[in-house]
Amino acid sequence: MGGLEEVKKEVWSQFKDMQVIYLATAEGDLPRVRPVTLIHFDKKMWVTTGSGDNKIRQIKENDNIEFCMPVVAGENTGYVRCIGKAEIVKDKETRILIADNTPFFKQFWKDTNDPTYALLHIRPRDIEYLKPGSLKAERFSVA
Repeated sequence: MGGLEEVKKEVWSQFKDMQVIYLATAEGDLPRVRPVTLIHFDKKMWVTTGSGDNKIRQIKENDNIEFCMPVVAGENTGYVRCIGKAEIVKDKETRILIADNTPFFKQFWKDTNDPTYALLHIRPRDIEYLKPGSLKAERFSVA
């Protein structure tokens, strides 16, 4: 079982404080994908966005999401894919905590009371990891 634990440790080491991911939501039976900044803070995953964005409307209708984060090592590429749920965070303290720890927050919103500020908590369920240079992806569930 040490092999799977090593894979999990390697996957979690790929996440920086902030990185671009490709977030997929659903609109009816159509997938919708866009790049967003994933904030990895306090061992949790967050996305700040505009409250009027299509992704917010789509998540309200269907909170299932998937994201893909490219991973590069030298000339080799791989990825971390995550299936899970996105929760729209209403808790004021959490919204302030994430805003205070997001360097680009003030570029988009005056403060956390701004009605156009939305915060998503990304809750991973299943992860697929293709190590750069590998031909076989590893899969595991997040407890």
